[in-house]
Amino acid sequence: MHCGCGHPDVRVLIVDDQAVFRDAARAVVAATDGFALAGEASCGETALAAIPAVDAQLVLMDVRMPGMDGIEAAGIIEERHPEAVVVLLSAAVPSELARPARPRQMIVDKRTLSPSLLRTAWHDAQTA
Repeated sequence: MHCGCGHPDVRVLIVDDQAVFRDAARAVVAATDGFALAGEASCGETALAAIPAVDAQLVLMDVRMPGMDGIEAAGIIEERHPEAVVVLLSAAVPSELARPARPRQMIVDKRTLSPSLLRTAWHDAQTA
């Protein structure tokens, strides 16, 4: 699928241990022109394996997950796949994480996930 602008859709990987949130995030991606679902994972470890397999460009990652949490997984993703953009999602954005040190990462309240947030996150990462 393409956005009609001559560019292929941004491929999105959704990573969250809660199926309900993955469902909601999938609906947001589907409703966002220029973005397409590349895949889903329920933990950080699975996400690391999925990124190259699905050629994900944008990763929507929950901060709190069993096993490897989103912060740790995001750091590994940045090392192994520096071209990938990671948006960390949290139900309660801790103030110490409000501004991640890594320029291609951002953390947002998962309740604010929307098509405009996806577009803004992608645009901001491309211009960082």
